[in-house]
Amino acid sequence: MTDVTTEASGATQRPAAARAIGPEGAPAYDLIELLFFAYRDFVRDADEALAAYGFGRAHHRVLHFVDRNPGLRVTELLDILKITKQSLGRVLRELIDQGFVIQREGASDRRQRLLFVTERGDALALKLAHLQTERISRALDGCDADVGAAARRFLFAMVDPEERNAVARLATPGRPRGGRA
Repeated sequence: MTDVTTEASGATQRPAAARAIGPEGAPAYDLIELLFFAYRDFVRDADEALAAYGFGRAHHRVLHFVDRNPGLRVTELLDILKITKQSLGRVLRELIDQGFVIQREGASDRRQRLLFVTERGDALALKLAHLQTERISRALDGCDADVGAAARRFLFAMVDPEERNAVARLATPGRPRGGRA
């Protein structure tokens, strides 16, 4: 965080957001730990539902983005998830073999692999989204009306600047669900 020096007094002031985090140079342990615990509990509901299928968080992420983006190319999914082709391969194969995702060749380029959820995949993706939406709604209950917008701004600001345009296209509020093939 860059300090701001006021010319008149020569005093150094930290931006308001930095002052709210903690003393100069001290790690923001409370925020770090709150993010850790919030994430732990945010994914727990979905983890429990996924366990019934023998799936984990990697399956959830793939299912989520394929459901929201029908016809997503495998290369685009790799870029979204920032994982290797090898890491995706096992998870995607399991989702395909169990009938949650299908893969098709591209119409103009047969080398492309386009991904779609099946009816079964769509139902599971929607179930997981509802579980996580319920947790978010409970957290927002009793908060000021603008806290949801503030949370969106905060989470978006946590994304690396060079990734924000891509994330904005994917995480637009009110963007309709993709649906199944």
